[in-house]
Amino acid sequence: MIRTLHAHLPVFAATHAGMSGKNNEDRYAVSAFQLGEDDPTPVVLAVLADGIGGHRAGEVASEMAVEIISRQVAASDARSPLETLTAAIHLASQQIYAAAQADENRAGMGSTCSCAWIIDDRLFTATVGDSRIYLLRGGSINQLSTDHTWIQEALERHILTPEQARNHPNQHVIRRYLGSPTPPLVDNRMRLETQGEASEAYQGLQLVAGDRLLLCSDGLTDLVSADEILDYFEKHSLEEAGQQLVDLANQRGGHDNITLVAVQVPEHLIPGMTKD
Repeated sequence: MIRTLHAHLPVFAATHAGMSGKNNEDRYAVSAFQLGEDDPTPVVLAVLADGIGGHRAGEVASEMAVEIISRQVAASDARSPLETLTAAIHLASQQIYAAAQADENRAGMGSTCSCAWIIDDRLFTATVGDSRIYLLRGGSINQLSTDHTWIQEALERHILTPEQARNHPNQHVIRRYLGSPTPPLVDNRMRLETQGEASEAYQGLQLVAGDRLLLCSDGLTDLVSADEILDYFEKHSLEEAGQQLVDLANQRGGHDNITLVAVQVPEHLIPGMTKD
């Protein structure tokens, strides 16, 4: 792929350390490409990572995750998106683990990641951890990704009800992360309906005019509901909605770092895109 100066879709990104006084251990990157010298097909890659670990180690891990994944995808030919994303995430995880082993001050550091790779009008995703990907379409919002958390497992096994899960002490215990001793299981499944089955078969989802895609860390979703996210994006521009959601999370305590990347498919169709 060949880097380009501008993405073919409007993008807004914001990050804030929150109100607790902790370091900002979230990182993100948005990259734009075209497939080749003779192929102008546009491409956008968004990567978001939420670091884990003290002594500033979390921000080291998230920085490594974003940089390595972005670099590996950029070097690819985009012919096998899921395989490329999985290999990039595994490489990032291995290098984060190696860096943690080499420095006792970084022992145990790790990171989540959520990746959205848009090739022309087709969406490919990969996630590890609890940084989410949402699709806003036709007046509704759906969480495409699945949280890799103790709480999510308890909900799926009917050990907890949604009400019991809301303020559970294990709320932030994650089951998968980059930097683990063995490569994390990369999740390429999407869930297109709230109660629907998550499936890898939905990869390559065609985006349509009016769609909005949101990647975000749990510093946002812990304090702002999906319905509220939808409401802000329905009533405001991409930039206004994104910034106001960060502000809202801070107004409600901002107990963690808050990061989001929002991508919009314009109402006026771009080449190759269909209207919903």
